[in-house]
Amino acid sequence: MPEPAAGPAVDSGSLDARRLIALHAIATLAGREGSPEALLQSVLDVCVRSFAADAGSIALFNPETATLEIAAQRGDFGKAGGPYALPTGHGVTGWCAQNRRPLLVPEIRAEPRYIAARPQARCELAAPLLDGDSLIGVIDLESDRPGGFQSEDLPRLEELAAEAARVLALRWRQGHLEAKARQLESLIAAGQSLVARLEPGDLFHAFTREARQMFPDSACALYLHDPALGVLRRASLEGGVWDPAAPAEVPLKDCLCATVIQTRRAVWFPEVADLDHAELRDLPREPARGSLLATPLTFEGEVVGVMAVFSGRLHRFDNDEKRLCAAFATLGAVAVQNARLYSRVFQTEDALRRNERLTTLGLLAAEIAHEIRNPLTVIKLLYQGSLRIDYPEGDPRRTDQRVIDEKLVQLEAIVTRVLGFAQAPTNLHSRWSLGDVVADTLALVRLKFAQQKVSVEYLAPPRPLFVEGHKGQLQQVLLNLLLNSAQAMPAGGRITLRADADPAVSASAATLDVEDTGGGVPEALRARIFDSFLSGRPDGTGLGLAIAKRILRSHHGDINLLRTGPEGTTMRIRLPLAP
Repeated sequence: MPEPAAGPAVDSGSLDARRLIALHAIATLAGREGSPEALLQSVLDVCVRSFAADAGSIALFNPETATLEIAAQRGDFGKAGGPYALPTGHGVTGWCAQNRRPLLVPEIRAEPRYIAARPQARCELAAPLLDGDSLIGVIDLESDRPGGFQSEDLPRLEELAAEAARVLALRWRQGHLEAKARQLESLIAAGQSLVARLEPGDLFHAFTREARQMFPDSACALYLHDPALGVLRRASLEGGVWDPAAPAEVPLKDCLCATVIQTRRAVWFPEVADLDHAELRDLPREPARGSLLATPLTFEGEVVGVMAVFSGRLHRFDNDEKRLCAAFATLGAVAVQNARLYSRVFQTEDALRRNERLTTLGLLAAEIAHEIRNPLTVIKLLYQGSLRIDYPEGDPRRTDQRVIDEKLVQLEAIVTRVLGFAQAPTNLHSRWSLGDVVADTLALVRLKFAQQKVSVEYLAPPRPLFVEGHKGQLQQVLLNLLLNSAQAMPAGGRITLRADADPAVSASAATLDVEDTGGGVPEALRARIFDSFLSGRPDGTGLGLAIAKRILRSHHGDINLLRTGPEGTTMRIRLPLAP
C-alpha cells in the first residue's frame, strides 16, 4: 500500500504536529485514484501510524443487517476468532456505532463491553465515522500496552474520523455519479439499439442482450403478456437456459411474474430456489437460484410484458438498480409497441393488396359469368328439351343424368350470384342427409379417382346425420377437399371420409373428416392455408380453401386443418345438425 503523502514541515514529535500530518494525509486521499477498499486501507494506515497502534480496523455499517462488517484491518486484528459481522451495541466498536460517540478503554481486561479479538490487546480507542446523522462505520485502534492511548487521543481520533468520513462520502458520491453516468450512457445506447429494430424476434433478443450488459453478472429474460388468452409468453433469455420441457406459453395462474402484471409494479423475490418450480412454470432452468427482480413493461396503462433479472446469487436490488430496470423497461415497452404497430402496417398493406386483387378478380368473374350465362342457357335448354333419355330404374346413367340436371342448375345459380355479387339466398337452404351429400359428391369423382388410382372409403356414422344448407355449395366444399387430396397423392393413395356427431359441442354438430395419405401440407403454409391466393402448387389459384371456409361459415360451420405430416393430412368440416 503506498504511503500517504507527507504533511507540512512541522515538528512531528509534537502532538499537534502529528494531528496536522494525519489530517493532511487523509485529506489528500480524496483526490487519489484507487478502489474503495484501497481508500479504506489507506485511511486506517494513517490512523495506525498517527497513534502508534499495534492493530486496527475499519468496520462499515450495513443498514440491511444492522451489523458492522470489517472492510479494512492492520496487524493481526480479527484473526483470533473475533466476529466479522458485529451487531450494533455489541463490544466497544458496537457501542460507538450505537451511541455515535468515541470511546477510550485504558485497560480492556477490566471492560465488560470488550469482545476478545486479540489476546495481546490491552488498550482500545474507537470513534464513529459519521456523514451528518448517517453512520458510515467505526475506526477501531488497539495497543498492546495498558494505557497505550491517552485521553487527549480521544478528540484527535474523533477529528480524524470526521475527516475520513468526509473523504469516504465524497469518494462514494463521486463513484455513485460515475455509475449514474454509465447507466445513462447504457440507457441511451440501449434505446438507440431498440428503436432501430422492428422485426419482433430481433427486437426481443436485442432487449435481453442490452439488459444483460447493464447487469453483467445476471441472466435477463423477456416475457410478453397476452391479456386475451391470459398467458405469459417466453420471448427471449440471455445468460440462462429455458427448461425444454416447459411450454412457451404459460397461464398466468402458473407464473411467478403474474404478480407483476396484477400489481403493475416491480417485485423483488429474494431467493428463487425457495420457490416451487413445479408450480411456477415461467422460470428458466438456469439460473435456478439467486434473487429475481421482475419489472413490468407498461405502455399507456397496459402491461405488454415483463422484464426479469436473475442475479444468480442472493442479491438485494437497490433503488438505483430498480430505477434502471424501470427506465429500461419503459424503453422496451415503447419498442415492443412500435414493432407491433409496424407489423400491423405491413398486415394492413398486405390486406389492401389482397382486397385490390379480390376486386379485380370480382370484376373479371362478373365479366366471365356474363359471357358464360348465354351458352349455359343454350346447353340447359337443349339438354332438357331434346337430349333427356328416360333410363330404366337401376341404370347408373339415370343417376348421372340426375346429377347433370343438378349441376346445370348449380352452374346457373353460381353465374347469377357472381353477377349480383351476392351469396346464395337462404331460402335455397334445405334439410339434407350428410350421407347423401357425400355419396353424390363421390359419384362426381369416381371415374377421375379410378384413373389416378385413388381409393375412397366412406365410414358412415352410427345414425343418419342431417344438416341444413345449400347442397350445391356443400358439395363444392367437399369436392375441393377431395381434389386437393388427390393432387397430394400423384402416385395414388387412399382417401377416408368419417362422419360423426361432434362430442366437443354436446353432439349438436356434425363433423366430416377427410383424410388422405399424401405428403402433408408444407410447414410454411400450415398457418395460412385458408388465406386467399395462397397456393402450394404452381398451377393453383389459392382460392379453393378460402372459398370453402367462407361457404361453411355462412352455414354457421367451419373447416380446420386437424393434422398433417408425412403420413398424410386430415381436414375437418363441422356443420350444425338440422333440428
